[in-house]
Amino acid sequence: MSLFPYKSTNENDRRSGDRLRHFILAQLRESGPVPFSRFMEWCLYHPDYGYYNSEGTKIGKGGDYFTAPSVHPIFGRLVAKQLVQMDEILERESFTVVEIGAGRGFLCLDVLDWLRENVPAFYRRLTYRLFDSSRCFLREQKEKLALYEQEGKISWGEEQDLEKSEGMIEGCFLSNELVDAFPVHRVVLKDGKLWELYVEEQNGFLGERIGDLSSPEIGEYFNGYGVILEEGQQAEVNLRAREWIKKVGRCLRRGFVVTIDYGYRAGELYDPWRRAGTIMCYFRHRALENPYERIGGQDITSHVNFSALIRDGEKAGLQFTGLVPQYRFLIALGFLRETEEAARGMSDIEGLQMRLALKHLIEPDSGMGERFKVLIQHKGIENPQLDGLRDFDSMPRPC
Repeated sequence: MSLFPYKSTNENDRRSGDRLRHFILAQLRESGPVPFSRFMEWCLYHPDYGYYNSEGTKIGKGGDYFTAPSVHPIFGRLVAKQLVQMDEILERESFTVVEIGAGRGFLCLDVLDWLRENVPAFYRRLTYRLFDSSRCFLREQKEKLALYEQEGKISWGEEQDLEKSEGMIEGCFLSNELVDAFPVHRVVLKDGKLWELYVEEQNGFLGERIGDLSSPEIGEYFNGYGVILEEGQQAEVNLRAREWIKKVGRCLRRGFVVTIDYGYRAGELYDPWRRAGTIMCYFRHRALENPYERIGGQDITSHVNFSALIRDGEKAGLQFTGLVPQYRFLIALGFLRETEEAARGMSDIEGLQMRLALKHLIEPDSGMGERFKVLIQHKGIENPQLDGLRDFDSMPRPC
């Protein structure tokens, strides 16, 4: 059991989190301890005070973290190229992209800009639907994408709309850094037994204690992965991700699911050296470990278990197409060529600055290149061969 007094680095941050902190403490006093997943959901998604519904820049240089689409339009252009090939495989009159968790709208904008300019025939047949629970992100998306909305190219939906689309979508479900922000349960192996971590109120502070699992599904979660936690090891269980991929599988009639996020297969994700799990917080581009600070003012994430997405996707009819590091996906689709073309006409200094920014997308060690993965699943198609999943050995050599 441990205590976490609320503190912050400055007065403004403290004030911005006070209402949410008081709300959480009141809930805990009234109802008792809650699983960490409930606390995380309050911090991120409370309709009035949660991180994703509060004012302020979240993504980009002036925010708390970068996403690949916020670094440079090249990311969206390469995703667009992969969508073109998917359309060719499906051979349908129309193609629908459903982007869930569209953030600031960069990815949608860059995909549509590139397609309209380079593949107008596909662009005319394409419809783009966006789903996002953040009011702030929705407002920016509608400003950024106003032209495409006027053309009738894009539309916005809510979660209940997706429920009505079962078996109707032909095209591609697309997400970038969505699953890592789903609320997770936290567990720990103690005295040979799996316990769950709960958040409770302790004399005006937030504290943790362990208790019995809140759902039998948590105890069954690790079955079939060959994962054995060590004594004292903590880990996360993302039940929301399982629900999400099953819903996507039910909605997709024929096509693909592209999930871009950071994480690992189960064997690597739950390796004993990660004794504290993978919960991380992001504030002003700093990675922090304490989710009980800056309540509502920092992002909280955990690494994605891609093995669970693959296995639960299969239960919903999604077949495994491939899983590759982001650097492989981007390079296979022409990242190096796109970079050189983008640098044409730039001064030496401008070109260098752009290349340094883009390097972050493919750098294996300190950048996004290896840590981020691209999972592609398919439905209603036999053994599709996608350029983004090619082995380097099969790629044409540059002239």
